[in-house]
Amino acid sequence: MDTVGSGCMSVSIPGMEDAECIMLFGYNPSASHPIVSRRIVRAKEKGAKIIVVDPRVIETARIADIHLQINNGCNIAFLNAFANAIVTENLHDKQFIEEHTNGFDEWWETIKNYTPESVEHITGVDPELMRRAARMYATAKTSILGWGMGVAQQKQNVPTVHTLAAIACISHQIGKPNAGLAPVRGQNNVQGSCDMGMLPNLYPGYQKATDIKVREKFAKAWNVPLERLSDHDGYKLTDVGHNVDEGKVHAFYNFGEDPLQTEPDAIDLKRQLQDLDLFICQDIFMTQTTMLADVIFPGTSWGEHDGVFTASDRTFQRFTAAVPPKGECRHDWQIFQDLSTRMGYPMHYNDTKEIWDEVRELCPTFYGATYEKMAGVGHAQWPIRNIEDEGTRDMFLGGQFTTPDHKAVLMAHDWEPPTELPDDEYPLILCTVREVGHYSCRSMTGNCRTLAVLADEPGEIHIHPDDAAARGINDGELVRAHSRRGEAMTRAVVDPRINKGTVYMTYQWWIGKCNNLTLHAVDPRSHTPEDKFSACQVDAIEDQVWAEQRLQEMYDQLKEDLVETASAQDMEPGQEAKLSRQTANAIV
Repeated sequence: MDTVGSGCMSVSIPGMEDAECIMLFGYNPSASHPIVSRRIVRAKEKGAKIIVVDPRVIETARIADIHLQINNGCNIAFLNAFANAIVTENLHDKQFIEEHTNGFDEWWETIKNYTPESVEHITGVDPELMRRAARMYATAKTSILGWGMGVAQQKQNVPTVHTLAAIACISHQIGKPNAGLAPVRGQNNVQGSCDMGMLPNLYPGYQKATDIKVREKFAKAWNVPLERLSDHDGYKLTDVGHNVDEGKVHAFYNFGEDPLQTEPDAIDLKRQLQDLDLFICQDIFMTQTTMLADVIFPGTSWGEHDGVFTASDRTFQRFTAAVPPKGECRHDWQIFQDLSTRMGYPMHYNDTKEIWDEVRELCPTFYGATYEKMAGVGHAQWPIRNIEDEGTRDMFLGGQFTTPDHKAVLMAHDWEPPTELPDDEYPLILCTVREVGHYSCRSMTGNCRTLAVLADEPGEIHIHPDDAAARGINDGELVRAHSRRGEAMTRAVVDPRINKGTVYMTYQWWIGKCNNLTLHAVDPRSHTPEDKFSACQVDAIEDQVWAEQRLQEMYDQLKEDLVETASAQDMEPGQEAKLSRQTANAIV
């Protein structure tokens, strides 16, 4: 957002097929976004050049024209050198820079110190190969620069995004059709959550909470005194645990998330959640997080309610209920409405269309996205400012950015090493990744028997053959992965496609929970955790028979605990005593 004015994908996912060059940085679409991956394959079939920058030989690297196998934790150093190569080889667009950007001279003062040769010991990339990639990206008629959690879940994630955006700007690979920036979200409808103000510093439509005019507008629409709307940024999810310890947070309303599965240093986080005075969870499945809740509100699943979600490329899509809610489940908006009303602020909506129309009226960039326009297979891609507008496939056309003066702001940063480096006790780097078999943190797919047949507990840890041999670890064996924070049992996959000295764990497993190991270190601006770099060790387990038996015992016990906690929420008439008094009184 800082560089170009809007922190979103500036291109469309279908438009990726028509780019001449696609560069993926820290992003494995075949595992995390298969539909996007298919678009990239089609682009390749149409003649596009593919550049992959990743420590692993991911699936897309196998079809790439250039694979730059970087070292873990080098993002800023690599990108600064990549930008240096563009400028020193005179591949930058001086006219576009002059007319549509600010700060180039100051930006270059930092970038000039990062030649591909000077940082080779940090990046692990051959300088000439990096220069080849820079030429391929910068000289294509249209290039798309995409990134994922390999950028977002790093210590310097905001500076990295600044640098990625600057590279697109100086090479004029933005501001024209089928060229630009393609940051993808980590889960379904994360884009929609951000659009709707599920951020601690923004109202819906990316309107700043610190802006008095924004607060006045929302205060009037919601009929509340202006002073009731805070002019300060709120806490981020990664702040919650430490703020509990410091006595700043006493209650936590958790909606559709499983932080004990997804957040770093999960063992410490569990203790912090247990220390809350009040913990509310609203979800559709029982999870390890929901098991700790004082109050549980059962929401509806995607097939039981109407609404709008946003794809990663800003495309609004409407969906309708296929079946009515079962049991005591209620629409999420109804729960929020009734709870708000009982707490003293009346809400009165009849359906999701009323809510959406209010969103449209309060968010100028969404106004043209009517329910009618999104009926059936219709869609609307924001910004869409009026009813007649067809939406915006490519943003910033003509170099018109959404900054105050419509110019991009170039910002450069020096590279900093990761927070926790390997040492003699913990010599391996742990990087958390996704796998395609289960969705996200597995709360929605973990109970699917078919998927369990394909992939089940305790998940996998991918380890290089040399690292496995040095530890006496064979492919398929159960192993003990541990760090300064905790440990997990998992299954070894001896994998020659990864880099030596690094292990990779998928984060959706309940027994093989990688976030028992990860470090609670965050980017100072975004507060996103540094999940891609923690020091760890992996040990062989000599008695595999015992390990398999122990694994099954832990898994059975966890499933039994989940079922028991969920069963306690089932109420028949006259059986409210199954629930705590606090829970029973809170049901809306």
